[in-house]
Amino acid sequence: MLRTLPAACLTLAALLPASLDGASAADLPRREAPLPALPIPPAFTWTGFYLGVNAGYGFRGAPSTFGDATYGTVTQSSRDRGGFLGGVQAGYNYQLSPGSGLVLGLETDVQGTAFARADAAYLGTTPYYSVAPNLDYFGTARGRVGYAFDRVMIYGTGGFAYGGGGRSGYAGAYTGTLPDSSRIGYAVGGGLEYAFADRWSAKIEALYVNLRRSWANSATVFDASVPAYYGIGRTDPGFAVVRAGLNYRW
Repeated sequence: MLRTLPAACLTLAALLPASLDGASAADLPRREAPLPALPIPPAFTWTGFYLGVNAGYGFRGAPSTFGDATYGTVTQSSRDRGGFLGGVQAGYNYQLSPGSGLVLGLETDVQGTAFARADAAYLGTTPYYSVAPNLDYFGTARGRVGYAFDRVMIYGTGGFAYGGGGRSGYAGAYTGTLPDSSRIGYAVGGGLEYAFADRWSAKIEALYVNLRRSWANSATVFDASVPAYYGIGRTDPGFAVVRAGLNYRW
């Protein structure tokens, strides 16, 4: 009995360190590699070309009376009215710093119009009919300067404008020289644009367009068989435009 006790003690002493090592290893936390950091997405930029469509309304007006050099004062019963318009635009933006910062750009657009004329005009009690050409379309070529707050951009714009259209329905009764239907002028305004997706943006824009012309000195013609007066009249060459647009950028 006494002889076996030292042997048992030696066996226990040999097993104890192994069991302690196993318990210590189980109690220690596992060493795992840290998770990789999520990639930071690149800052949004407005730089690039874009193409889009737009639609809106044009507001125009004219004096209720104007003087005719030969016959006197022409009185309009109503102002020239505006109408719906729509078209396409294309352009290029360059943002000086991604995220937020200054944005420079160029844009051109072409619009079809559905403007209505004034209902009637009179010289005394005799009808006066304008033979000025219609404004069936206009376009602009403008610079843009904006500031971006990430995906929101506010901007101002200005540049060249042009327009034209078909002849008046009364042109055949006019014996004088009909004016050229083409017109040139300028456009200024501003807007706000929001990029709701990486390649898509929506905008709302207001412009003042002035298409100057030199028709005021054209002669008035009287047709006694109707009776009626026919002349170029005088229409305000400026009109306001409010429109919304959608752009695809690349």
